[in-house]
Amino acid sequence: MNKFTRYLRHIIYLEDDIDRNTAAAAIKKNIAFRGPNVIILACAIIIASVGLNVNSIPVIIGAMLISPVMGPIIGFGLGLGTNDTGLLKNSFKNFLVMVVISIAVASLYFLVSPLRLSNPSELLARTRPTIYDVLIALFGGAAGMLEHSRKERGTVLSGVAIATALMPPLCTIGYGIAILNPTYIFGAFYLFLINSFFIAIATFFVVKLLGFEIVAADEVHRRRNRFVVALVLLVVIVPSIISAIGTVRDNNFTISAERFVQNNKTIGSSYIFDHQVNLSDKTQTLDIYLAGEALDPLAKQILLMNAQSYGLHSDQIIFHEEAAVQNIDKNELIRDLNGHYLTTIQELNQKITELEVELAKYKGAEAARTEAADSLAVQQVN
Repeated sequence: MNKFTRYLRHIIYLEDDIDRNTAAAAIKKNIAFRGPNVIILACAIIIASVGLNVNSIPVIIGAMLISPVMGPIIGFGLGLGTNDTGLLKNSFKNFLVMVVISIAVASLYFLVSPLRLSNPSELLARTRPTIYDVLIALFGGAAGMLEHSRKERGTVLSGVAIATALMPPLCTIGYGIAILNPTYIFGAFYLFLINSFFIAIATFFVVKLLGFEIVAADEVHRRRNRFVVALVLLVVIVPSIISAIGTVRDNNFTISAERFVQNNKTIGSSYIFDHQVNLSDKTQTLDIYLAGEALDPLAKQILLMNAQSYGLHSDQIIFHEEAAVQNIDKNELIRDLNGHYLTTIQELNQKITELEVELAKYKGAEAARTEAADSLAVQQVN
């Protein structure tokens, strides 16, 4: 066991590859929002907005890689971990400026853009954050801070920028403002808040883990910082857990509904030709569209009882039988068909008789013309 422990410590030993002073200096340098960072942020905002506008994932990823927004967030986490009040204030100030400018530019873009979204799936994906977004931001932020602290940096920061999406939520807020839709505004803002906060918290933990130099601070400031972190953590994480529960519930309902429809395509003389799963914050329903013969009450009851084995309640299933025909008596159907065929036969016989009369008239006229022609020929010979 001791041998394994030593081997494990050897694998995860960080000290040989960590440069705290260089990391801290680089993070502080990237906090300032001036010069090239202003132009880069504007470019990233436009690129992300266009990507969301045309529903293009590669373009959105490009905007994530360009964006400089993560600089102040990492700086805030560093300041929190080292009790550097000045760094905290500077990071927060630059962070607010970046956020305000990003939202303003995105709002302006969507106001003047001639393109209208019929299926904004990439935008909608930024309006329902869950606990999974918390985990992505937390571990992504930890990886990003570790990469900042390494002596030789690799490509981790690029991956962190993609995983912990910051620009798309800001652009989605701008879109919500442009169309005055609070669902987009508040949903996307909450996702951005989750990403930003947990990147900072992950940075804070890594700073503590690596033992960055602490700026002198009294115990009052330290307690206040811990209280603020705990309070914000509670406020942010609880709604995300509730949202995650709803996401899992919707996913389970969708899977159960798809399985139920797939295994009950044919019901007697009826069949399901289409279906639709409807999800909302309170209820989930399954619309079933039937063709063939309409289901009688007994068949519906059997189908609803079968749905319970898939975890679906009877009040969650809605039948649509506009394309189905109502059940009728088979003997009556046969009599109607026989009557229709008999009428058709009579009409055809009448037409045949009329045609025969016309044909007889034609043959008589033809015979008369032939006889007249023969008589004329005889007279000419004589």
